[in-house]
Amino acid sequence: MADSILRKTVLVTGATSGIGLEAAVVLAGAGAELVMIGRDPAKTAAALADVKLRSGSTAVESLLCDFSSQASIRKLAADFRAGHRRLDVLINNAGTVNLRRTVTADGIESTFAVNHLGYFLLTNLLIDLIIASAPARIVNVSSTGHYRGTLDFDDLGFEHGYQIMKAYARSKLGNVLFTRKLAEKLRGTGVTVNALHPGGVATNIWSGAPGWTKPILAVAKRLFMITPAEGARTVVYLASSPEVEGKTGLYFEKNRPRAPSKLAQDDALADRLWGASARLVKLEA
Repeated sequence: MADSILRKTVLVTGATSGIGLEAAVVLAGAGAELVMIGRDPAKTAAALADVKLRSGSTAVESLLCDFSSQASIRKLAADFRAGHRRLDVLINNAGTVNLRRTVTADGIESTFAVNHLGYFLLTNLLIDLIIASAPARIVNVSSTGHYRGTLDFDDLGFEHGYQIMKAYARSKLGNVLFTRKLAEKLRGTGVTVNALHPGGVATNIWSGAPGWTKPILAVAKRLFMITPAEGARTVVYLASSPEVEGKTGLYFEKNRPRAPSKLAQDDALADRLWGASARLVKLEA
């Protein structure tokens, strides 16, 4: 693995905690030139210091971005371009859940905005740089929750019938459909794109879950969930392993491809979601 990632530029979103942080430590330790993305300045600075200490690498830097804001994502892309001429690996990992329906400054339901449109917009803003760096990889952190995901193009933002898990599942289905369509668009460029389920990971993403679920989650974390370091393994595998060289458009669990949901394999649905996403972030489809 070390040779395959040595001196390659890797950008990791959601890198200040959980699997993003642990993946950053491993990749930096393997010789990657790492760019960590966080939202909170103090937390990001602390995570940067942590990664440098634990990896023994000084080739680590950080940039700030609030993925609920399209303006912030566009600034991140511009900031990255200002300091880097290549991007060998993009790891889309930033995510959120919301107990109650909230809307971003762009007027979009927050879970969908961060978890799906954040991936979509940042990737498209950097795609020419990624292609110019080929062979390159894009890794989209999804979830087994996508199997329960649905899409209603008349109500993508759950103005009616919002539930925390329904919104999360929809955003994760979006990740897999985006992966499938992007892989098709990138064929022949030398850039691969794959999605993954990291496992049931004990991270802070569920801090926004309903209060009555917290005792259940506490027990689940202790008995059934894996650590963030274990959850980062498939992320690191897809970002760096020679075993997946040339493989694209797939959904992985435990370092192995697995058939995603039937909806996630629907090319017409992927086309439609791409068009809707492009309109929501004001990009040409």
